[in-house]
Amino acid sequence: MIRFTFRFFGILLLAAGFVSLIYDGAKWIADRIVHFTSVEEAWNIVSSTDPTIFRPSIVRALGAWAWDPVIDTLLKQPTWLVLGVLGALLILLGRKRKPLIGYVRD
Repeated sequence: MIRFTFRFFGILLLAAGFVSLIYDGAKWIADRIVHFTSVEEAWNIVSSTDPTIFRPSIVRALGAWAWDPVIDTLLKQPTWLVLGVLGALLILLGRKRKPLIGYVRD
């Protein structure tokens, strides 16, 4: 059941990443300027809250190192890239194991 859930959400994230890539491509064709939507911009489009509102709780729970180099860098990356990588990782985590060939030791 867990593998199915990982694969399901992985496929959803890959689809969302593809939609984001199509969105950026359509803007590129229309404006003739290459611009990728960052995760922070996509967050602001989808939600009315700013992602930096979570900074105090993340710093308190994990430390200051978690926000500045890790999450801040993640928020500046293209949306299609982040969603695609997360989707691929979830699909890899949810894949079925290969059967062993030959004799298996107990």
